[in-house]
Amino acid sequence: MRTSKPITRINWFQFAAPQRFYPLAGQLAPWFAAAGILLAAYGLYLGLWVAPTDAVQGQAYRIIFVHVPTAWMSMVIYLAMAGWAGAGLVFNSRLSSMMACALAPTGALMTFLALWTGALWGKPTWGAWWVWDARLTSELVLLFLYIGFMSLHASIDDPRRADRAAGLLALVGAVNVPIIYFSVKWWNTLHQGASVSFKGTSMATPMLIAMLVMTFAFWAYCIAVVLKRVRVIILERERHTAWARAEMGVL
Repeated sequence: MRTSKPITRINWFQFAAPQRFYPLAGQLAPWFAAAGILLAAYGLYLGLWVAPTDAVQGQAYRIIFVHVPTAWMSMVIYLAMAGWAGAGLVFNSRLSSMMACALAPTGALMTFLALWTGALWGKPTWGAWWVWDARLTSELVLLFLYIGFMSLHASIDDPRRADRAAGLLALVGAVNVPIIYFSVKWWNTLHQGASVSFKGTSMATPMLIAMLVMTFAFWAYCIAVVLKRVRVIILERERHTAWARAEMGVL
């Protein structure tokens, strides 16, 4: 009589240790990077050549295929950063704090790109590069929060104290994310409302597909970059351990 083999289950909690997460991040990063490149190439093709010209804004609307995904990522990454920072504070997890630090520069880049592409879009649409609109202003505050997180962390020599101080700032700043999202509903703003929601979309199908593909491309890019950066942070924080010294080739 044949006996069935026991099902092997992966204990995901083992990857909470920096030493175990380091090789996993190294294995995953190239796959996400490749996916990001392929999706970006396909998304730009759809957005620049397949999607039709907008009846009102003409060709200028095509900046949406970069602007909207970066704006979404700026908020998602901040919430992820605050979540990891909170986990680091509550569970005293070293890897959680490292992940928060790894997310901050990428989140700041996404926020800057959202503001920059928004300005490029606003000039032909509103006639101005910048207006003190509720959504634009709250997005600018988000950029300052990212910069404040990184600056505060860098200003404290002790990494554990820096993690706690910057983590508290990240958690407090998370209140700005719903303000960004709901600003067009709470106040009378120049910025248009959401083109995509749970109720449906006002976009043509080719436009929607192109924007979603570009969104997945930015997701993949951000994950790849964060995984690469957290590996560097892990080696820097764990440089006193034997495994990290061996990884860096230090005797």
